[in-house]
Amino acid sequence: MSVHFGDDFVFGAATAAYQIEGAVTAGGRGPSIWDTFSHTPGKVEGGDTGDVACDHFHRLEADLDLLAELGVDSYRFSIAWPRIQPAGTGSPNQAGLDFYSRLVDGLLARGIAPFATLYHWDLPQALEDRGGWRARDTAYRFADYADIMATALGDRVARWATLNEPWCAAMLGYAAGVHAPGATSPRAGIRAAHHLGLAHGLGIHALRASTAAPLGLVYNIHQFYPASDSDDDLRAVAVADATGNWLYAEPVLKGRYDELTWEALGRHTDWEFVAGGDLETMSAPIEFVGLNYYSPSTLRRGRVPQAAPTPWVGAEDVEWLPARPPVTEMGWTIEPQGLTDLLQRFHERYPGVELIVSENGAAMPDRPGDDGVVHDQDRIDYLASHIGAVAAARAAGVPVTGYFAWSLMDNFEWSFGYSKRFGLIRVDYDTCERTWKDSARWFQQFLATRTLA
Repeated sequence: MSVHFGDDFVFGAATAAYQIEGAVTAGGRGPSIWDTFSHTPGKVEGGDTGDVACDHFHRLEADLDLLAELGVDSYRFSIAWPRIQPAGTGSPNQAGLDFYSRLVDGLLARGIAPFATLYHWDLPQALEDRGGWRARDTAYRFADYADIMATALGDRVARWATLNEPWCAAMLGYAAGVHAPGATSPRAGIRAAHHLGLAHGLGIHALRASTAAPLGLVYNIHQFYPASDSDDDLRAVAVADATGNWLYAEPVLKGRYDELTWEALGRHTDWEFVAGGDLETMSAPIEFVGLNYYSPSTLRRGRVPQAAPTPWVGAEDVEWLPARPPVTEMGWTIEPQGLTDLLQRFHERYPGVELIVSENGAAMPDRPGDDGVVHDQDRIDYLASHIGAVAAARAAGVPVTGYFAWSLMDNFEWSFGYSKRFGLIRVDYDTCERTWKDSARWFQQFLATRTLA
């Protein structure tokens, strides 16, 4: 049996600015929180930084040619806020605008639809120095930045996302300390989550004034399964959902916070930062939601002593069970059914919203063979099975309209540095040479037929 995707379904590849661009001082770019964090000893594996990354800034045209040769319909990239406003405020940096204008024009010239994400975690350091996402003012500065980008590129970008994975930005960055800026305060994590949602709403209003393109944002909604059908384990999933998923989606898509969210997080905050009118602003109408999926988790009720700060604020009575094999190089369970289930349950909770799988992929061992090529059948199997999972969701009536492979190329994998490789294209980090993996050739052939055997 085979599944064919029509021409109305969008296939693409995705990247993020700090992970690939490098050139962190070129063209007037200012420092971001990830520049600061990665240069702090002990924060990133191997002492790696994004100073050079994949050198995409200097290799733009060649990388655009890779995308064209791959045959994607669309390319999801992020814009580095510090390249546009080096201090996070004020007039735009023309060199930064010119870079992204060249990127967008280069995509269009190659018949590839630009999908821009405004914020993929690289907050200007100057704004962090004034409180970062703990501070309400950062949401308004984000709206100014969104207005600048919509004015500059709103006539050419096919689709805009305000934020990528606000859970990571808030909880990994401000509660667990494993992402920039490295704070370890549950209260700060919750404040950051709210202000990111407010920034999204303000950003939607700013974008809407200058572009007719579809607008939305990207979540890493976690797919949770209970360890058993017991009331305790079902409660564990409900609490994890309320604090790790609906804290972000409910205000945007329903204009409210879930009651269990209020209850579970109430031990850490009095919610004094929620101002009148915030939820109305946060729930500005949008056209789509991107969902990033890599692996599900199995949960049960039971307090586990925490040796370090945790991103699971409010879910202190929930235990995450060890990943089941087979696993990726990240140690994440490979379970394509989880993607089908995630798409279905998100659609059931928020019907009428167009869904896009905005990231999906796997880090694998990726050892080049004697011929210098990575023969990554494990990644091919992962991609094929998960594209199949998308087809299953569509067959069940879920309005999912696109799939983006993560990632176009190997890159700086945040706190893991260069130790994990997700790319379709291999990058030699000494020379920045690009080499096609078998998975890239497989994806190219799949895109040519749009048919999954």
